Formats: sequence, structure tokens, C-alpha cells
Amino acid sequence: MTHEQFEREKNYRVSLAVAKRMLAAGILSEQDYGKIDTILRQKYRPLLGCLCG
Repeated sequence: MTHEQFEREKNYRVSLAVAKRMLAAGILSEQDYGKIDTILRQKYRPLLGCLCG
């Protein structure tokens, strides 16, 4: 994994973690969370993140 790939993966996972906390707190709906995940995948193009969700 290159440094760039690592940074993309890290940024994706950190951003998704924030969204997951918002979902757990009831701030986001499941639908909103799904939309955010899709946007983050397109933005960061994670290598491993795509395997987890």
C-alpha cells in the first residue's frame, strides 16, 4: 500500500467513524448514513474500506 493509498483509507475510515457516531446518536437516519458512505467511497476510493461495508 502506498502512502497515498494509506492516507485515502485513513481519511475514509475517520470520516465514516464520525458518520457512524451520528447514526448511533440518532442525528442521521440509515438512509442518510448510506448516502454519506457512498459519497465518501467516491471521494476517497478506499482499498480496504470497500471490503468492510
